[in-house]
Amino acid sequence: MGGSGPPFYHYNTVLDDHGTITTTSEIKVWKSRLVIMSCKKPDFITSLMAGGIAGISVDVALFPLDTIKTRLQTEAGFRASGGFRGIYSGLGPAALASAPNAALFFCTYESMKKFLGVHVSNRYQPAVHMIAASSGEIVSCIIRVPVELIKQRRQAQLYQSSFKVIQDTLHNEGFRGLFRGYLSTVAREIPFSLIQFPLWELLKEWWSQSQGHYVDSWQASLCGAFAGGFSAALTTPLDVAKTRIMLAERTQGMAKGSISYAIRAVHTQHGLPGLYAGIIPRTLWITIGASIRCGAKNS
Repeated sequence: MGGSGPPFYHYNTVLDDHGTITTTSEIKVWKSRLVIMSCKKPDFITSLMAGGIAGISVDVALFPLDTIKTRLQTEAGFRASGGFRGIYSGLGPAALASAPNAALFFCTYESMKKFLGVHVSNRYQPAVHMIAASSGEIVSCIIRVPVELIKQRRQAQLYQSSFKVIQDTLHNEGFRGLFRGYLSTVAREIPFSLIQFPLWELLKEWWSQSQGHYVDSWQASLCGAFAGGFSAALTTPLDVAKTRIMLAERTQGMAKGSISYAIRAVHTQHGLPGLYAGIIPRTLWITIGASIRCGAKNS
């Protein structure tokens, strides 16, 4: 045909800078990614401070749910472990450690995510989030485990003061005793984070792409609530095992810290319902907490 006009291409294709035909659906995906990348995200220090303040507020406000969850998971049972009495037992150490624990986790998480993000293709971003979250949990458990041990022994009414828990543990088991349950806590937290954080990031990305701009704080909050609650429900058996290990008498086999032993023992005693003891307060507590923390971190 005569003339020097532009060539004709099918309606759903265009030429890129190199003359390669690209589908318009691919262009839309790349445009949405560019929108997300170009949007201003909260700076790290601001996110960290907001997350720390939110973490303390959440831990204090929702502490009764945590206590109820712990007492439902004890070998003695809810009523024998105090029922609704002394619902704030163990709050002191938990509140003091909340901000440092959150700071240690998020510093590690964000640092690993940034480091790996430079060296790993975008298609492997879920794996980056998983590795970063796992690293954050391993490091933050250095603070979390001793605090969790003290807190849970107070919640279960095994001691009348946190100082007495520390004193007896050091006397009977040495410094290592404060870290009893470290492996079981890490074994609980890593699967939890492997589900929660990639799911949270994925939900935020989907929502950002669908609306053409980075998610607002309330949207990140809803994504975090769903991801946190879903992860909490799935990992409840590991939480039950961790609780039993931390509360066991040092002469009991459970105190050796074997997760498989703890799960078998609970299942033998109480069946499947025993492995999901405390699932409702745990899921509710983490759903609300994740909503507030994720919203604050995104603000």
